[in-house]
Amino acid sequence: MTAHAEVMDLVAQLKAAEERFVLATVVRTVSVTAAKAGAKAVIRPDGTIVAGWIGGGCARGAVLKAAREALADGEPRMVSVQPENLLAELGVAPGESRDGVRFVSNMCPSKGTMDIFVEPMLPHPSLMVLGASPVALALSSLARGFGYHVTLAAPAGELAVPPDADAVVDGFALAPRGDAQRFVVVSTQGKGDEAALAAALAIDADYHAFVGSRRKMAALSAKLTAAGHRSEALASVKAPAGLDLGAITPEEIALSIMAEITQTRRRGQRAPTTSPEDSNRADHR
Repeated sequence: MTAHAEVMDLVAQLKAAEERFVLATVVRTVSVTAAKAGAKAVIRPDGTIVAGWIGGGCARGAVLKAAREALADGEPRMVSVQPENLLAELGVAPGESRDGVRFVSNMCPSKGTMDIFVEPMLPHPSLMVLGASPVALALSSLARGFGYHVTLAAPAGELAVPPDADAVVDGFALAPRGDAQRFVVVSTQGKGDEAALAAALAIDADYHAFVGSRRKMAALSAKLTAAGHRSEALASVKAPAGLDLGAITPEEIALSIMAEITQTRRRGQRAPTTSPEDSNRADHR
């Protein structure tokens, strides 16, 4: 098996396992370089290159830094390693970025140029829905259209029809998968609220929400606190779930929850706007 085939085989395995990693690809070389165009490497979040090769120390540090940043914001980037005299001709300083390309000085004797495309491979975000209510079913179906891996957990006897979900769990015992970003919504609506909420709190997630009133959540929090659950964890649960869109139907409530999950997921990822007018336009996209 060739080195390229080994890299792509590992890429397929890591994607199937829903793991986070970076695929770095050399897209252009000029003059003498250790790696040539087409060379690839798989980089894990800890900076370990587990397959492939993209050259020696001249490019390695810059690529690993770009890999960490790409995994943090989910955006690909280009790194151009060039000798200082060529950077000067371009009018850029080492470490400067221009038009989506970060320029780095090549201090190696070869004085070659190498452009590397750094692409983050992120697992599908995970939505875990507890309950078989109309809102739970509507939310599961809606989230799949947004590219989420959806797990619906509910007693099998409560599901009249198979839900639109990637995985279905009988009961509320959930086992998180991979290291994907997680969002958990309890939408039992009177059927096993306390048990479902307790199960949800055991899951490490970026978002916990409860479909129900503040009064109902307060009553459940009191019971669960008395049972030994941390009050801080209960206080972090958003109740009622979703943005205030004036939603009434199950589908509208599901939409309000997806809007809130999207807001949470994308927080800090969008580039800052340059003017109030731009901000207003962005807010209404």
